[in-house]
Amino acid sequence: MKTSTFITSNPDILMGKPTITGTRLAVDMILEKLASGQTEQQLLEDYPRLTHEAIQAVLLFAAETVREMKVYSIAS
Repeated sequence: MKTSTFITSNPDILMGKPTITGTRLAVDMILEKLASGQTEQQLLEDYPRLTHEAIQAVLLFAAETVREMKVYSIAS
């Protein structure tokens, strides 16, 4: 699955936050709702333009983002 099919970033939409393509649903909002206990089914009911594939792309996007993070120790 290519996340770019489902997730885009446009400076004119939500100030460039990553969103589900064709919507104003921010990736971080979907992640927050999942983390707070909402189920995929609840999200699909609450947001009719959202799809199972888009939710999977959000999770993959989060994993890819964390994988690419670099952590540096700061000497005290």
